[in-house]
Amino acid sequence: MRIVFIGTGEIGVPTLRMLREWREHEFVGIVTQPNKPVGRDQKLTPPPIKAASQQLGVAYATSECELQLPLLQPARIKVPEAIEAIRRLYPDVIVVIAYGQILPREVLEIPTIACLNLHASILPRWRGAAPIQAAIAAGDRETGITVMYMDEGLDTGDILFEKKIEILPTETGGSLHDRLAEIAPEALREAISLLATGNAPRTPQDNELATYAPKLEREHGRINWTESADVIERKIRAFNPWPGAFTELDQRKLKIFAASIVDQNGKPGEILRKENELIVAAGTGALSLNEVQLQGKRRMSTAEFLRGRSRVAPL
Repeated sequence: MRIVFIGTGEIGVPTLRMLREWREHEFVGIVTQPNKPVGRDQKLTPPPIKAASQQLGVAYATSECELQLPLLQPARIKVPEAIEAIRRLYPDVIVVIAYGQILPREVLEIPTIACLNLHASILPRWRGAAPIQAAIAAGDRETGITVMYMDEGLDTGDILFEKKIEILPTETGGSLHDRLAEIAPEALREAISLLATGNAPRTPQDNELATYAPKLEREHGRINWTESADVIERKIRAFNPWPGAFTELDQRKLKIFAASIVDQNGKPGEILRKENELIVAAGTGALSLNEVQLQGKRRMSTAEFLRGRSRVAPL
């Protein structure tokens, strides 16, 4: 099969590597987002997929010459020029993972066999942009990679293959992202192999069971201390590293990277102990903050943080 890969985020890099090395099929092109300004100096930076493709020695198209394996970076994939460029790759299968743009019907109809999406949840649970964080925050015990046939809906396509993993008790958004990235190539390999038989399964999703995980913004990381300690603790893990859980301390943002549930109670947001531990009351129970970063300071253990402060004001 002729395969085109469409993706942007870091989670797709292991899948890109697998496709590059897979000799049973012909890898014919990559589509990713344009380079974007990053950091305080707004340095123009390639997306992870382009950076990885260059490390793998993948040739890509430039304005001067067209090489064997093009790497396309359209600002908008739905414009006619981008659609035609993908069409000229003559794919049998298009594979999409964490691209960041909605594919129009004209692109979905290009491959002769299927347009597949690798989604980081067990659909129909957690459709949408932030399924990894949503699964941890909700206290789910398992998640995985779903390979689905793409349609014009939001993660609503029929399911081809699922690969599940357990969510660990100490899981963070970052660690689960990396574990899912590592199992995605195997899930895709199984899905492509099923397609090659000509008798691949196609299971419709039960829309009544669907839940949604909308795109996260920085403000979603603000801690609501009226919530129970177990809910807050899961959100702290889910939002590490993005968007980051935080609260206010001395009118500055205090990021919280890790916390433990303790058997204490108090008024929500009340500091219950601060000598060697920073324990904060929640709506039910309390949390001992383990690793923090005050705005303008470096990340550190809470013990180190408290040694450098003569007082800690209420949250």
